[in-house]
Amino acid sequence: MLCAGYTKVWDLSGGELVRLDGARGTTLRVTRGTLWITLENDTRDIVLTAGDSYTIDRGGLTLVEAQGAAVVCVMAHYVDAVHHPTPRPPRGGRIGAWCASLRETAGGSRYLPYY
Repeated sequence: MLCAGYTKVWDLSGGELVRLDGARGTTLRVTRGTLWITLENDTRDIVLTAGDSYTIDRGGLTLVEAQGAAVVCVMAHYVDAVHHPTPRPPRGGRIGAWCASLRETAGGSRYLPYY
């Protein structure tokens, strides 16, 4: 198994956000996908791709966001993780937003594609 020896495995969907509080010393290893990590009071943005690992080097809040479907192996004694899936608007809302964007690109005229 790709995560042998790790305490948790996260299977994240695109845009899913994980909040870690007080996770200093926690190691994250990406086996699939891409992660964006930001730490409280730190100007760095850390980006990990498949095969990369990172050990959180400070306390406080850490945010981990999947930039697409991702699998992450987590090694920690204690991690208070809160997952926030990105809500998708209802299908009708997405179609309406798409039509609105078409109207904007057509200079405000009432343009709809012809199939």
